[in-house]
Amino acid sequence: MSDNNLLSSNSAPHSDVEDIKTRSNYLRGTLVEVLQDRITGSIPEDENRLMKFHGSYMQDDRDLRNERKKQKLEPAYQFMLRVRAPGGVVTSDQWLMMDRIAGQYGSGTIRLTTRQSFQLHGVLKWNMKKTIQEVNDSLLTTLAACGDVNRNVMCNPNPEQSEIHAEVYEWASRLSKHLEPQTNAYHEIWLDGEKVVDSQESSEEQEPIYGSVYLPRKFKIGLAVPPANEVDVFSQDLGLIAIIENGSLKGFNVSVGGGMGMTHGDSETYPQIGQVIGFCTPEQVIELAEKTVTIQRDYGDRSVRKHARFKYTIDDRGIDWFIQELSNRLGWGLEEARPYHFDHNGDRYGWVKGTHGKWHLTLFIQNGRIKDEDNYQLMTGLREIAKVHTGDFRLTPNQNLIIAGVTSQKKKKIEELAKSHGLIDGIHYSALRRNSMACVAFPTCGLAMAESERYLPTLLDKIEPLLKEAGLQDEDIVIRMTGCPNGCARPGLAEIALIGKAPGKYNLYLGGGFAGNRLNKLYKENIGETEILQSLQPIIVQYAKDRRKGEHFGDFTIRTGYIQEVRSGLDFHS
Repeated sequence: MSDNNLLSSNSAPHSDVEDIKTRSNYLRGTLVEVLQDRITGSIPEDENRLMKFHGSYMQDDRDLRNERKKQKLEPAYQFMLRVRAPGGVVTSDQWLMMDRIAGQYGSGTIRLTTRQSFQLHGVLKWNMKKTIQEVNDSLLTTLAACGDVNRNVMCNPNPEQSEIHAEVYEWASRLSKHLEPQTNAYHEIWLDGEKVVDSQESSEEQEPIYGSVYLPRKFKIGLAVPPANEVDVFSQDLGLIAIIENGSLKGFNVSVGGGMGMTHGDSETYPQIGQVIGFCTPEQVIELAEKTVTIQRDYGDRSVRKHARFKYTIDDRGIDWFIQELSNRLGWGLEEARPYHFDHNGDRYGWVKGTHGKWHLTLFIQNGRIKDEDNYQLMTGLREIAKVHTGDFRLTPNQNLIIAGVTSQKKKKIEELAKSHGLIDGIHYSALRRNSMACVAFPTCGLAMAESERYLPTLLDKIEPLLKEAGLQDEDIVIRMTGCPNGCARPGLAEIALIGKAPGKYNLYLGGGFAGNRLNKLYKENIGETEILQSLQPIIVQYAKDRRKGEHFGDFTIRTGYIQEVRSGLDFHS
């Protein structure tokens, strides 16, 4: 960027998306009118941009495109609906609601996302309003699940320390509520709310935090409780690391500027890990988050969307600039960061006993997809558990599920239901599979360049024998796959990452940190399955023979020279 643009990105010509937001009258646009149009299952692209703020966007079934085109039919348009649940915590009644609407309005499956929220696929345009109303009736919302606002606030699921989880989760919930868009458009369009907008009102009155054009791009917040880093706190725009001393929450170390998305072939884009800049008390968190968001609102790039994330705002101006700007807006400065340590970013499967005699069961959900199969009645089993469970359900950042807060009286019944429906706690899978994640990709994601969710299990079937032959089947290795470089499964932090480049072709990255604290680096470009396996096999064999005690796979690939260490996204392409 030029020096002039560094002073204020907002002085440059704005992108077309910024114009759409400006004209939208606080996210209303003509959504009411286009949703009532029964002639087509689609909506115009301008309105699709606005739909994201309401928690949805239009897709079509790419598997059916050619056939429908031959039949001279429009694409099989449908909508993905994302339900926001701060920290991934929902009640049994809310789980049953999601189960019901998935069958009634969606594709019959639920997907647990990497941001601890729900996704429904296959919702038709004329069913959108009824679906969103049922979500809201259960005290959940789709508002701000997508769009240029703060997204679902993530929180460590932390089943072992119930009191700490409850306290950190409460701050996650308060952050989520505080940073919600204030426009009444959502209630008007979906919930038949009264139209109360006064066109004379200022943007500060209607949107006191976001203003009339909201943020330049999405914004993400995550709260982690060491030593567990399931939320991948350094991938967040704003990461909050809980500092626990003598069993109590003292506050949070603050990390800023993380983000996973990039564009193939564009060295100006890159994944980035957050930088820890200091410590704040719990009572300071809400103000800290608000002022951080307003800095991005005022300085984020509104002319080039792929350069609009918070990481670029910080990298362009420098971390010292941000710290000073933040202090100016707060009227106080952060304390010095306090010691902490992360040792993993994966889930711990099976039964764990927490405090107050409560139990927690973590189930392995491959790529987060909740559905029934012939010998694996996952969706039905969870439905039956929800009918008797008096605790809560926790969606983990790794797309798995914790049946949390199980009483000793209910434990036997839930254990029987899980067993009778074939629900898996992960013990019977390889350690590699238990540490795997994939984005949705085909057939519904319009950005997908290659398969991901549907293909990763098959690829793991072929990598696992290599690990078994080397005696590594029980070795935890983090592997992630995405169908494009947008980073939805946080591939930039994985020890092994495969990012889609074209149908059947992937870029292979190695060297991420096991605890989510280091980026990986490109090892092989544009390769198919045969070359992926040929590339990994000798590394696996050498790792089995030459690794040091306690040495993780990502660390090994750096020490032995397969890949260079990357501690900053600014070095990702070098």
